[in-house]
Amino acid sequence: MSNYWSRSFPRSNSSFLLRSGYASKSSTRSIASSAPSSMKKKAAEKAKPAKRSQVAAKDPNKPMRPPSAFFDFMEEFRKTFKEKNYNNKSVYVVGKTGGDKWKILSEAKKAPNVAKANKIKSEYNSKMNAYNKKQS
Repeated sequence: MSNYWSRSFPRSNSSFLLRSGYASKSSTRSIASSAPSSMKKKAAEKAKPAKRSQVAAKDPNKPMRPPSAFFDFMEEFRKTFKEKNYNNKSVYVVGKTGGDKWKILSEAKKAPNVAKANKIKSEYNSKMNAYNKKQS
């Protein structure tokens, strides 16, 4: 019976054999190490090291991307929202309320934020062109 167990389940039967009195600690080590080669191959495949993603270091001289019109609106909205709701500490509520208000605004009321964003974006594009010329 012990031969059957040692051939069928080489790793999991060592504690069973010890408790049953059929084997000693030294013999159970040899049973566990005599696993079939197919099991050893599968274990080796699972033990492959994880690939590390190589992220390029950011250039500190590269210009930062400009905020969109919505982010310009949210900057103003947060100030007014905090004045009215000074007890509210939730970032979620501020963001959700600001997003809902931005969706409701007409194009005419969004126009100052869009104009400001376009101006900042044109400045950013000129800085990026200069930056790209330096790089090449």
